[in-house]
Amino acid sequence: MENKYPNADYKIENFIKIYERSFIENWDLPALTDYVSGKTQTYGEVASEIAKTHVFFKSIGLKPGSKIALCGKDSVAWVKIYMAVVTYGAVIVPILSDFNPVDVAHIVNHSEAELLFVSPNVWEHINPDSLLKIKAAISTEKMEIFYEQSGVEVRKDAKLVSRRFRRTYPDGYTSHNVSFINRDNSELVEINYTSGTTGFSKGVMLTGENLAGNVCFGMHSQLHFRSSRALAFLPLAHAYGCAFDMLTPLAVGSHITLLGKTPSPRVLLKALADVKPNLVICVPLILEKIYKNQILPMISKGAMRWTLAVPFLDNIIYSKIRKKLIDAFGGEFEEVIVGGAPLNHEVEEFLHKIKFPFTVGYGMTECGPLISYTPWREFKVGSSGRTLPTMESMVMSPDPENVPGEVCVKGSNVMKGYYKNKEATELVLSDNGWLKTGDVGTRSADGTIYLRGRSKTMLLSASGQNIYPEEIEAKLNNMPFVAESLVVMRDGKLVALVYPDYDQIDRLGLQGTDLGESMEKVRDELNKLVAPYERITKIILMPNEFEKTPKRSIKRYLYSN
Repeated sequence: MENKYPNADYKIENFIKIYERSFIENWDLPALTDYVSGKTQTYGEVASEIAKTHVFFKSIGLKPGSKIALCGKDSVAWVKIYMAVVTYGAVIVPILSDFNPVDVAHIVNHSEAELLFVSPNVWEHINPDSLLKIKAAISTEKMEIFYEQSGVEVRKDAKLVSRRFRRTYPDGYTSHNVSFINRDNSELVEINYTSGTTGFSKGVMLTGENLAGNVCFGMHSQLHFRSSRALAFLPLAHAYGCAFDMLTPLAVGSHITLLGKTPSPRVLLKALADVKPNLVICVPLILEKIYKNQILPMISKGAMRWTLAVPFLDNIIYSKIRKKLIDAFGGEFEEVIVGGAPLNHEVEEFLHKIKFPFTVGYGMTECGPLISYTPWREFKVGSSGRTLPTMESMVMSPDPENVPGEVCVKGSNVMKGYYKNKEATELVLSDNGWLKTGDVGTRSADGTIYLRGRSKTMLLSASGQNIYPEEIEAKLNNMPFVAESLVVMRDGKLVALVYPDYDQIDRLGLQGTDLGESMEKVRDELNKLVAPYERITKIILMPNEFEKTPKRSIKRYLYSN
């Protein structure tokens, strides 16, 4: 059943011209800061380096529409290369630096990239002979040429860039010189290769319209604004971080600080305190770890549990926890937007109870990424936000508000298709533009989406009921001694694969026999919380963490049998 969202009261602008205007208007403002070194570049300095890169592209004969791959850890240089590529009119192919070298080479070849910008630590593991079409491999950090194809002179052109740049702009490069290519929003801008839980990497083709749909919504919603502060710690090669930690801030004149290191809780909390961002974009894992390791032990103690049961006293304690949590995130943010994966329901309920300013959005790479979002003051617990104004959504169900079905979406953000993969495109994208998300949920009349799980992971009980393993896992992951879990079907029975919380086990000095008994208690407690057809028959302990995608989702397909 289709239910259109009211028309948007803003227009989607030309993607490339958004940045032409922003670099001109924000010329003297700080644009990018490296958190580790503290070095900052203004919008004017970034624009100058983009122009210098354009001179280099032109000198090697690169044409608009050419593919350029970019693989390396997030950095100021990474951002400048990305922006130089798209504003030249070339097609960027961002590759997560966590991909193994074989996958990196495959993506470079499959995308038909002519250049590869790559960080030294990634390049040292790549065999140049495996790269079939590129003219050169270039360091992301300097204009150092790691490799050039026989018969081309990229190394020579790289050495002459500064001289040619000065010759092109003899009076210096100023805001009056900023002029990016005129390219229609229908043109391809990015090919983003997914690393999903199903094991197949596909090149998602995103146009200027797709990316501008996300950016213009962010601008219209004032997620970022002129001179606001942003801390970028999600992978920029992933659509979520790219759109809202980089593209939207740069569109409005925000100041982005690149964390540039692994966002462990200790590192991240210090950076948040230092930067004091005005918006925090994060994945559920961060909030879930803080809740499980810091908040839950505190509110579970005897005296605290008793106090929380007393009217009025509970509000005082919740208020203190809220303030402590807000201060931990820098203290100056409007809201925390959670996305990239489902947020644990218990954690969500607690954050709502203490009135922590958070909201949960929903998206996928195929929508670059955003599908639904609601500001935190309007957010409905258990939902994934309201369908964007420039998008439509429907649930394939006879009763979309009450009976779960596959969520389908249509609109400005929906991809052009999968690159060189017509068969995969036709499986998910209809002729009239509807995209099958593969997610199962319900939808209220105002376009708010409530997700239950992935259609591919849904299990069927012996009596025919639908079982969403993610919902059982969310409860199990909050149990003692459980670090992470997967619920699978084995011989017609539900089994939980559990990687234990060994830090907690070591602190308590538990032995192997004790752990087995404790897990049986966990299973008993879990089975009290779920429906009879969702009960777990056995817990199997896993010796190692589950293998995950770069956005920390478990690769379920590796454990389904």
